[in-house]
Amino acid sequence: MSGAARSAGWALLPLLTATVTTTMANTVVNVPMTAILGELGAPLSRGVLVATAFTVTLAALMPLSGWIGDRLGRRRVLCGAMVCMIVGSVGAATAHGLGQLVAFRMLQGLAAAPVTPVVMVLVVQVLGPQRRGRAMSLWAAANGAGQALGPTTGGLLAAALGWRAVFWQIVPLSLLVLAGSRLLPADRTSGRATDGATDRTTGRTPGQAVDPARGLPRLDWRGALLLTVGAALLMAATSAVPTLGVGSPAVWVGAALGVAGLVAFVAVERGRADAFLHPRQLVEVRYVRSSFGVFAQMFVLGATLLAVPVYLVRTHGMSTGGTGLAMLALPLTMAVLAPVAGRTTERFGGRTVMRCGLLALLSGTGLLAAMTGVRGGLPPLVGALLLTGVGIAFVQTPAATGASRSTAGRTGAGLGVFNLIRFCAMALGSACVALLGTRPEQLVVVFTVCAAVALASYAFTYVGTDPVDPPPAGHDHARPAARRGAAPGRGGLATRATGLRPAGSVPSGAPGGSR
Repeated sequence: MSGAARSAGWALLPLLTATVTTTMANTVVNVPMTAILGELGAPLSRGVLVATAFTVTLAALMPLSGWIGDRLGRRRVLCGAMVCMIVGSVGAATAHGLGQLVAFRMLQGLAAAPVTPVVMVLVVQVLGPQRRGRAMSLWAAANGAGQALGPTTGGLLAAALGWRAVFWQIVPLSLLVLAGSRLLPADRTSGRATDGATDRTTGRTPGQAVDPARGLPRLDWRGALLLTVGAALLMAATSAVPTLGVGSPAVWVGAALGVAGLVAFVAVERGRADAFLHPRQLVEVRYVRSSFGVFAQMFVLGATLLAVPVYLVRTHGMSTGGTGLAMLALPLTMAVLAPVAGRTTERFGGRTVMRCGLLALLSGTGLLAAMTGVRGGLPPLVGALLLTGVGIAFVQTPAATGASRSTAGRTGAGLGVFNLIRFCAMALGSACVALLGTRPEQLVVVFTVCAAVALASYAFTYVGTDPVDPPPAGHDHARPAARRGAAPGRGGLATRATGLRPAGSVPSGAPGGSR
C-alpha cells in the first residue's frame, strides 16, 4: 500500500466514526424509551418528544450547517460539532426532567446537523473524485452500521447499566473524532469561483455577494431563515402524526405553515445572484433523480422500522429482544453491501445500479405485504427484510453519488437539502404507518404504498440525460460519453437547465467521477 493510500485510509477513520456516532445518537433512545419516561415521570405520549427533538433539529438545520461548513472550513465545523455532541450527550445523561432531556436532545441534533454534508464532501476529497462511488458507499456503510448499533447498544446498556449509559457511550466516540481530526485535509476558506460553477471551497457562485474583508460569500439570511423554518415546521408536523393523529389541527397548521415557508423560499431566492441556494440548481435532473431515489429508500426504511417490530410483537408474541435481533437483518445488510454498491456504481453507472436497487426494494416491500397479509412467520419475514436491505443499499449509494455530482451537491447547503429530503421521507414513512394502522391487513396497505413509491422512483430514473463530466485530473481512461447516458458534445437537460458547460464545469478539487 502506498503512503498516499495509507494516509487516505487513516483520514477516513474520523469521518466514518463521526457518521456512526451521529446515527447512533439519533437511535439509541428507541429501545429504552419506556425506562427513560418511567424514571422521569413522564407519560408515554411524551416519548415522541425525546425522539423527534433530535431528528427535527438535525434535518431542519442541515442546509444552513452545510453552508457554514463551506464558509468556516469543514474540519473546523466538524470539530465544533463533536464538542457540541459531547455537551449534549453529557447533558442528556444527567437530565433530571423531561424538559432538560428534550433540550439536550435538540443540542445533539444541532451537533449532528453539519456532520453529514461535511462528511459527504470530505470522503470524496480524501479518496479522490475518480472513486466517488466508493467514497459514498463508505458513508452509506457507516450509516447502516450506526442504525444497527444504536438500538442494539441502547437496549444492552440500558438493561445492564441503566438508560443514562446510552448517552455516555456517545462521549468517547466523539472524542475519537476530535483526536482524529488532525488527519483530515486542512481547511481552505478562501478562493475564487470557477467559471460557470459553484466554488467547492467557498460555496460561492459567480455574482454572489461576498464579505470584502475575507472574499467569502455572505449569508442570505432571508433564504436561509425561510428554508430552515419551513423545513422545521414540516418535519415537526410530520413527526407528530403518530402521536396526535392525522386529523389534528396542530398537524395540519404546522404542515401548511411549513409548505408556505418553502414556497416563500423559492419565491424570494429565485433570480437572486446572492441566493442562499439557487432554486434552479435543485431542479437539475441528476439532483432530482437522486432525491427521488433516496426519498423512496428512506420512506420504505421509516415505514419498515416502525411496522415490522409492531407486527412481530403483536401477531407472533415475540419479545423485545428477539424483535430487535430480527430487525438487525435490515441495517446489517445495508452496511455489508454498501461497498459493493459503490464499486458497481463506478463500474456500471449510478442510474443502472439505482434501477436494480429500486427493483429489489419493490420486491422486498411486495414480499413484506404478502407476509403480513398471510401472517407469515419469522423466517420469510427476515428474508423480506434482507431483500429490502439489498434494495436500500443499492439505492442509497448511487443516489448520494449522483447528488454530490450535481451543481447543488457542490455546496454544503445543497447536500444539506438532499439530506433534509432523506429525513423528511423517513418521517413520512413512519406517518404512513400511523395513518393506515398496524393490524396485519392494514400493514398490507402500508407496504403496498411503499412498493408504489419505489415503483414511481424507478420510473423517474428514465427521465432526462446527464451532462458529460470531464475526466478527473491525471486520468485518461474515463468512460466514453455514450456510456454516461449522453451523446458526445451534448450536455443533456441538466446542462441546459443550469447553464453549465459539459467540459470544464467541475471546479478544481470538486468531486467528479461516476454517477
